[in-house]
Amino acid sequence: MYEIDRKLEELERNKSSINIGLIGAGQMGTDIVSQVKQMLGLDIPVVVDINLDSAYNAYKIAGIDNVVREEDPARAERAMREGKKVIATNYQVATRSNNIQVVIDATGVPEMGALISLDCINYKKHIVMMNVECDVTIGPILRKMAKNAGVIYSWAGGDEPAAILELYRFAKALGFRIIAAGKGKNNPLDIYATPDKLEAQARKRQMSPKMLCEFVDGSKTMVEMSAVSNATGLIPDIRGMHGPKCNRDELLKVFCRKDQGGILDREGIVDYAIGDVNPGVFLIVTTDSERLRSSLIQRDMGYGPNYLLFRPYHLCSIETPLTCAQIVLYGESSGYSKRLVSECIAVAKRDIKAGEVLDDIGGYYYRACIELYEVSKRERFLPAGLAKGAKLKVDVRQDEPLTYDMVELPESLLLHLRMLQDKLLG
Repeated sequence: MYEIDRKLEELERNKSSINIGLIGAGQMGTDIVSQVKQMLGLDIPVVVDINLDSAYNAYKIAGIDNVVREEDPARAERAMREGKKVIATNYQVATRSNNIQVVIDATGVPEMGALISLDCINYKKHIVMMNVECDVTIGPILRKMAKNAGVIYSWAGGDEPAAILELYRFAKALGFRIIAAGKGKNNPLDIYATPDKLEAQARKRQMSPKMLCEFVDGSKTMVEMSAVSNATGLIPDIRGMHGPKCNRDELLKVFCRKDQGGILDREGIVDYAIGDVNPGVFLIVTTDSERLRSSLIQRDMGYGPNYLLFRPYHLCSIETPLTCAQIVLYGESSGYSKRLVSECIAVAKRDIKAGEVLDDIGGYYYRACIELYEVSKRERFLPAGLAKGAKLKVDVRQDEPLTYDMVELPESLLLHLRMLQDKLLG
């Protein structure tokens, strides 16, 4: 990754730093504060969370003191200049400070992502979007607005979409043809999981039940692979993807066309595997060059016609600070959704009655599921990112996709940005 280590050392020697504003001090955000504490040339002068104790504890766990609370952006900025670390519940303390160059959205809440991103764009702050739920809903319009404003909108390095895109860019640059891009799912799949069923397990893993539920019911995988699709143009082979049970040494045999003995109807797809693949991500590639096939045999890549490129890890929040450095030092992102190729739609987890109000992704009412954007647009399927707070106008059966016509949507910035995106970029 360039000479990023040397560049950060140089910043440290010059008593300078890339200053990051962190919004969201949950498990991921807390990791980021501890990670940056170990690094050169980076600093987090402000941590924002709706739970002030979470923001304070993020610093405490990292061994950082001299922490003050300031909810006013101007007073917070003065405190930062005095060398204090600031905690707040007001996101504008991070997005509007002249001391901050990059803002990380680690909230996981789509509406919050819209508010944070728009304020970052208005106040010329680069955006690192860990909130993939927001990205698959309005990522293309946010990226376009950020570019027009002269700031960079980026996924977070270490998240699976960015890790997959790293392999994809490598393969495309070398001229390989992409058969499949995917990830290993790191939790058992139960599409009807609810937070209450997972409460004990979540407590043991120091996670919120809702976050764990988003992993277990498959929503997170659908969100992540939708993002990959929207960045690369690769598509799901079927609604919801295949998600076969297979191990790493079986990936080549499974993720290939049916006429080659695999499960795919076409090339150029996104999918996932349940087996010993996690925490890795993978690409299945091919080449028509006989010379290169011969050379790949010599490099112990197998006899083809397909070849596995495998990254055996993704370190999530631990890698995220490098994206902040990459943005400021090199002006490059770790990835972004170019346009909606796939939609992440809401599918009922259970029978829902008219009048009920939907909760979050990872909740009790619906799961996220990947579908082609063109199909979703034609069928008027409801994006999962817009579903929170929607009131049902009709009864909906378990496993039925929700549509715009079934719900009354609450007014929100997220909804207005989505409508603008559909009109301008759809």
